[in-house]
Amino acid sequence: MTDTVGWHCRRLQDALQARGMVGHCVDLSACRIDTTVSWHGLQLPGFDDALPQAVIVRAVAGGTFEQVTKRLGVLHALNDLGVPVYNSPRAIEHSVDKSATSVRLHAAGIPTPPTWATESPAEAERIVVREAAAGRAVVVKPLFGSQGKGLALAGWVNGAYQALPPLATSLYGGMAYLQRYLPPVSEPGFDWRVLVIGGQAVGAMRRVSRHWVHNIAQGARAERQPLTPELAELAERATAALGLDYAGVDLMAARLGPQGPTDLQVLEVNGVAAWQGLQQVMDQPLAPLIVNDLIDRKMAQHGPAIRIARHRP
Repeated sequence: MTDTVGWHCRRLQDALQARGMVGHCVDLSACRIDTTVSWHGLQLPGFDDALPQAVIVRAVAGGTFEQVTKRLGVLHALNDLGVPVYNSPRAIEHSVDKSATSVRLHAAGIPTPPTWATESPAEAERIVVREAAAGRAVVVKPLFGSQGKGLALAGWVNGAYQALPPLATSLYGGMAYLQRYLPPVSEPGFDWRVLVIGGQAVGAMRRVSRHWVHNIAQGARAERQPLTPELAELAERATAALGLDYAGVDLMAARLGPQGPTDLQVLEVNGVAAWQGLQQVMDQPLAPLIVNDLIDRKMAQHGPAIRIARHRP
């Protein structure tokens, strides 16, 4: 499932072909619920009244609340029908909503920067003022954003007070999701992206940038990074807390100790993670790891699909 047929889809299709399967790229926005054409009530482009053996969710395109609800509803229906969905729709919901992610990480005892989510502009402004009074800044993030888009700093920024941006816009949707800003521990600054597949961390990279936003999509460069036990353990715990089959986990160091960066914090967990940047600094192909985990673990656990009985009139 993807809204763009590109690099990732081709790599997944190649890996599926190597396992004797055929991968079809389908846009969730083109999937319909139609109770007149099939016994299961779904219509997926290219499948007539049949169902796929499994689904890999590569991307869920943005849209209105109603559109996204329908797209996730299709994934829920497939999951309920016994089709292995990788990642599950419930796990995607937990990871795409940053506030839900923060609550689950905190409850699991996973270190993250202090975080707030509120619908009250006045309360959000009080948080920003309080943080600024302590000489700190906060990162303002869209609740459903990705790839570093729409991030802003508020509070004490570059020696002056920076007010909260207007929240009543399509970007923030009247919500304030605030996360305490972690200053870089080096120049240029960096964070880590760790890819976890089937509960196991398989690779990591440094995302380096002179800008405070470290996403590859915002101009950061990818550098090789050994997968240390500390990075792997924290990324695996974060992925498990959200129930994800595969995830891209973003981590940052809160301080620099004598032996290097310390006090690792989880910034975000991406349940529809891209891995093109990571692949550039890794020798091992990553798409086959995803496909193998889907086939050998997830599909094997599900067994025959279709748990809901077909009802005839």
